[in-house]
Amino acid sequence: MMGQSRKWMILVATSWIQAFTGTNFDFSSYSSTMKSVLGISQLQLNYLSVASDMGKAFGWCSGLSLKYFPLWVVMFMSAFVGLFGYGLQWLVIKKIISLPYVLVFLLCLMAGCSISWFNTVCFVLCIKNFPTNRALALSLTISFNGVSAALYTLIANAINPQDDTLYLFLNSLVPLFVSTLALIPILRQPPPQLSTDATSGDSFIFLVLNILAVITGLYLLLFNSLSSVASKARFLLGGAVFLLFLPLFLPGIVCARDWLRHTICTNSLFRCFSFSLVDTSDLELIKELVGSETGTSFNGNAHMVIGRESCFSCFGCFGEVIEKDRLTMLGEEHPAQWLVRRLDFWLYYVSYLCGGTLGIAYSNNLGQIAQSLGYYSKLDSIVTLYSSCSFFGRLLSASPDFLRDKVYFARTGWFAIALVPTPIALFFLVASGSFAALQVSTALIGLSSGFIFSTAVSLTSELFGPNSAGVNHNIVITNIPIGSLLYGLIAAITYDADAESTSLLETLVGDCMVCMGRKCYLKTFVIWGCFSMIGLISSSVLFLRTRPAYERFERNRSPTQFS
Repeated sequence: MMGQSRKWMILVATSWIQAFTGTNFDFSSYSSTMKSVLGISQLQLNYLSVASDMGKAFGWCSGLSLKYFPLWVVMFMSAFVGLFGYGLQWLVIKKIISLPYVLVFLLCLMAGCSISWFNTVCFVLCIKNFPTNRALALSLTISFNGVSAALYTLIANAINPQDDTLYLFLNSLVPLFVSTLALIPILRQPPPQLSTDATSGDSFIFLVLNILAVITGLYLLLFNSLSSVASKARFLLGGAVFLLFLPLFLPGIVCARDWLRHTICTNSLFRCFSFSLVDTSDLELIKELVGSETGTSFNGNAHMVIGRESCFSCFGCFGEVIEKDRLTMLGEEHPAQWLVRRLDFWLYYVSYLCGGTLGIAYSNNLGQIAQSLGYYSKLDSIVTLYSSCSFFGRLLSASPDFLRDKVYFARTGWFAIALVPTPIALFFLVASGSFAALQVSTALIGLSSGFIFSTAVSLTSELFGPNSAGVNHNIVITNIPIGSLLYGLIAAITYDADAESTSLLETLVGDCMVCMGRKCYLKTFVIWGCFSMIGLISSSVLFLRTRPAYERFERNRSPTQFS
């Protein structure tokens, strides 16, 4: 019973870490001030956001560090790297110290690295303590990363609503404080529990946690707009902290549930009902995978698809693309050198690049987008909207697991559906520059990118093997700095060109040029929209190629479900 309580405490602690370490999402809140203080162009500002995203490419270092250091040590290493990276940026933006642009670039790189290290710590905690429900644990905890911007906006407004530089100060200190709070649950991790009895009641707790998460997200979305006054922001911050601490009562719920099960349900006059997302076949598969060595394949850990004549063979070249070297089993281990030779991997890579990563580029430019359209005074509400919708998108990624027994659909299919809102949103911004269009488009992109970020971790594990997921997912997310650079360059070049074509009286603010009007991002939205269509096509092809493997896996699972 104590082991059960401890693992839920770890899940709550992981949610806290994720909630306060998505510090890259508030970049747009202080980017304009940073641009003005440094006296740089939009292109140079873009390089700073790219540097933060480039830090995520060093996520493999955290996995390597875990081989030599305890997990809590790696967590504090992440916190101190962030303290140094964001802290010195704060000193620069407050004009306490002066640093050359190159050093500020390196500080942004360090800050991004700390975020990826925190993510690795959280992924390891979820996979280790919830091996049979890792998809649910990951989607729940990763979803809280989406509310970071909303939480930091509340904290900043509670201190001083007029000071944009507070975001960097908070980014440096809050993750260290939260890591200290999460230390005790992490140090008291229970041993792995793979028995059916130990996992059969997890679904009820996950349902309660998801309901609390939805309430937290709605609270931040609906009431954050009232936080422009410091006194109201303090009150709302207190409510948000209460909601984040509410899941701490879960150990009591676990104990009460077990007591009811042993005292009331043993009475023959009562019949107890429960539901579970864990079935025997999945549990046996997890046990085999945990006991296997990394890099093994074709060893019974995966479910192979029996060769059959394809229904796509009559479609010529398209049929050949669908059939050639397709993934024939789920869970097959793919070492890195094998991974990069697979067409399925590159379809997945391009889908992520033209989907979730495009959402990151949009959020990085949100400050300048709002400013160019004349809505800079409402930037806090727009950033909060993106943050909250990203949170709900991440939370929705758990729906395939909750609906698995009722409506089964391949996870690659859900992934493809998640990319649909992005092109709609971008072309909507092309058609209209109204505040309503900005709000709707921001919400759609937040939902889409949030779902992609959260489901990608489970998808990498399913497609290319759970034992290699740590290394493989870090390879997948190398698309983030690449995409951030590509999309940022497109936005910055068109922005600076339009700023120079406008009169100096209208665009000179401080020592930097500011572009005003719809034209500043119009071409960017068109180009981004075309890229998002490429991502949608790639994800659809990936779904068609992997659907037989998912169907076979589900058929093998279903016969044992009610046995």
